Amino acid sequence: MTRVIFMGTPEYAASILDGLLRADDVEITAVYTQPDKPVGRKGILTPPVVKVLAEESGIRVIQPVRLRDEAVVNEVLSIPCDLIIVAAYGQILPKTILDYVPCINLHASILPQYRGASPIQQSLLNNDSQSGVTAMWMDEGLDTGAIIKIETIAIDPDEMASSLYERLTKVAVGLTLDVIRNWDRKSAVAQNDEEASHCKKILKSDGLIEFANAREIYNRYRAFTPWPGIFTESGLKIKEMRLEEENSTGAAGVILQINKESATVQCQKGSLRILKVQAPSKQETSIVDYLNGKRIGCGYPLV
Repeated sequence: MTRVIFMGTPEYAASILDGLLRADDVEITAVYTQPDKPVGRKGILTPPVVKVLAEESGIRVIQPVRLRDEAVVNEVLSIPCDLIIVAAYGQILPKTILDYVPCINLHASILPQYRGASPIQQSLLNNDSQSGVTAMWMDEGLDTGAIIKIETIAIDPDEMASSLYERLTKVAVGLTLDVIRNWDRKSAVAQNDEEASHCKKILKSDGLIEFANAREIYNRYRAFTPWPGIFTESGLKIKEMRLEEENSTGAAGVILQINKESATVQCQKGSLRILKVQAPSKQETSIVDYLNGKRIGCGYPLV
């Protein structure tokens, strides 16, 4: 029986925790997750999904504001465990905890590629053909620890973030159990820092587009749906689109063609087929109904 302290916050982490809870050779001695946060316009205080799952399973849940506080660290050191498993927790582990027992992180990229906060989105932004999950021994750096094992998967050219997220989560669940049952620190391989790349936390402003490069916009649509979405300067949200082609040149944002279900919009390079949009303070609608309502036709810019 391997005793584990689990640290994680979002759905990705909850799925890994669920896999550990179902394993008959793993005992979760405590769960650490971020504090409850206000959600929605009414600011309703909402617990992380990891907390909900842990409490339903009768597991002790701890939600420190700062993991580095001395009292919090001492509490971690008082909990018996053989490993600490970390998955999208959202806080940096101090050296005192890293030295307590082996700490293993499950990062959703092929490290040292895409260290940081948004590896799944970054792989789509870069139009990568594959992604993966890396299990690594944690050190004091950000996703810089020695690699235990990597599992990779292919990315479909039209795959969306939600689909890739779901598939990588399934990979992470299996990889976590594999590492717990077969871990060997001596076989871990140091990362090559010269090959490292980084990705930042996504901001709402990242969704703003201009009709410059159709491929780039389509990749942002894949990466940023459902949040923050992609939208024009006027606030028009593009809710559903396809990449029409990548090679033509023309005036940015001009409508080239309208049919029963979609409208083709020119970019400075390439063109996009748009199916659904949402105007500010309006319901989502088909692009055709939107254009009819605005009395916009071919040869005019999408506004």
